[in-house]
Amino acid sequence: MRVLVAGATGVIGRRLVSLLTATGHEVVALSRTAPPVTGAAGAGVTVVAADALDRAALGAAVRAAAPDAVVHLLTAIPADIDPRRMERDFALTNRLRTEGTRNLLDAAREAGATRVITQGLAYAYDPAGAGPGDTGPAGEDAPFWRTPPRQWASSLEALRTLERLTGEAGGLVLRFGHLYGPGTAFARDGAFVRSIRARAMPVLGGGTATFSFTHTHDAATSIVSALPRPVTGALNIVDDHPARVGEWLPALARILHAPEPRRLPAALARPVVGSWGVAFLTRLRGADNARARLELNWRPRHLSWRDGFTEELGVR
Repeated sequence: MRVLVAGATGVIGRRLVSLLTATGHEVVALSRTAPPVTGAAGAGVTVVAADALDRAALGAAVRAAAPDAVVHLLTAIPADIDPRRMERDFALTNRLRTEGTRNLLDAAREAGATRVITQGLAYAYDPAGAGPGDTGPAGEDAPFWRTPPRQWASSLEALRTLERLTGEAGGLVLRFGHLYGPGTAFARDGAFVRSIRARAMPVLGGGTATFSFTHTHDAATSIVSALPRPVTGALNIVDDHPARVGEWLPALARILHAPEPRRLPAALARPVVGSWGVAFLTRLRGADNARARLELNWRPRHLSWRDGFTEELGVR
């Protein structure tokens, strides 16, 4: 299969390109500029340069590439995020998830691509669920956050647009959890790990947010599994063990041989991290991967965040 990967030099894209070429696919790596970041090009990989927000240039590049499938992994998330200024920090990513998605999917249709896969999020679910009794990890039919914190509202609306456009194109959204692995905020030099080492990431309000984690390798293998299967809609791509912040944050500090995280009342942190920062650490809902296991015949190599963090971040 000839696969165009938009976002081929990102944390998932780099792994995906290697997996695709290793399994016999022909890869077209989309880069905003040429030459691309080292590592995107190699045997079986063609690089094309186009900005996803330049509709004409993108359309010409995709038509010239003539892919069978298009994978949309485009984001522009800063290495360090200020939770009080999420709208500013995610403005470009939100455009890529709206304008960029529309441009890319229109170009894919014009080029005759028959398979479209886009990157979504598995932690946009409403903490309240669908109502009383809807507790535990969320399945794909659970509602997204109805009244999100103000700083995150534009990002959530962009995600809704991405999913709607993907659905209209007959594509599949893979909702990834909190990514870890090389190049992520949970890498050895990542923002979260630096904060944990500095004892600057506390357990807020009992640490009641539930995180579902996804290693970048497992995100990439899910895409490879999805390419030949006629699955549409949305699937959660997460590990098997959702965990509350009050569990995983102290465990990760121990793996890093870092100080025990502070425990603070949520109200005390709100002026510093804003309502989204508090919600991120106290209200997020985890996700269930049963449907992805069934429909994609996919299994995460890293079944648990605990094993994955130990492998990636354990003292050597």
